[in-house]
Amino acid sequence: MSHHFIKFTDVTYRYPDGTEALKGVSLTITHGERVALLGLNGSGKSTLILHTNGLLLPTSGEVNIGGIPVTKKTAPEVRRAVGMVFQNPDDMLFMPTIYDDVAFGPRNMHLPEDEVRHRVDDALNAVGLHDVADKAAFQLSGGQRRSAAIASVLSMGPDILVLDEPSANLDICARNNLINLLDSFRHTILLVTHDLDMARQLCPRSIIMHEGRVCADGLTQTLLSDTDIMRDAGFM
Repeated sequence: MSHHFIKFTDVTYRYPDGTEALKGVSLTITHGERVALLGLNGSGKSTLILHTNGLLLPTSGEVNIGGIPVTKKTAPEVRRAVGMVFQNPDDMLFMPTIYDDVAFGPRNMHLPEDEVRHRVDDALNAVGLHDVADKAAFQLSGGQRRSAAIASVLSMGPDILVLDEPSANLDICARNNLINLLDSFRHTILLVTHDLDMARQLCPRSIIMHEGRVCADGLTQTLLSDTDIMRDAGFM
């Protein structure tokens, strides 16, 4: 996958109970961009990001990741390119040790154990957790668990990193460490967050959603300073 882009073309999604969570969403995020996805609860943000690696498939329209249309058939290939970090790190940490959590993905890619070890070491060093590799997740702080969850994705070598509320419940030190870590990621980032200051610091561009639609897309500083846009999106 040579072009690490995300493209939604007129995507709708309707849940089995009839709730229409996405209503004709079209957007493109190009290689290397860092984009914040903003909006109130229920605006469609989480539904949208679940489409980026095939956990959900559109009711209509198309999602394309790096030139590959996302379908049930292509989802395994897409998931190798799109690393998803969920809001609750405990959903991603289930092995006896942090080392095993971070090694889980590479091992399921059937990589040689030497390559697995190399990837785990690099990922743990990147998030500053190499010294706790032999500990269990419950022994770590909330910030450390968040970092471990990110390491478990980085070890798979994703081209695109998608994160759902990564700064939730972090103290100032852990939050700043997270921002520095994400700032060092050289590929594409899509960041769902309610932390508007984090969006300003990390993402030059923001997409604002409201009631299943994209209601604004542009420079983060410009959008967040626009009273009319923020009011229309329900922030004020």
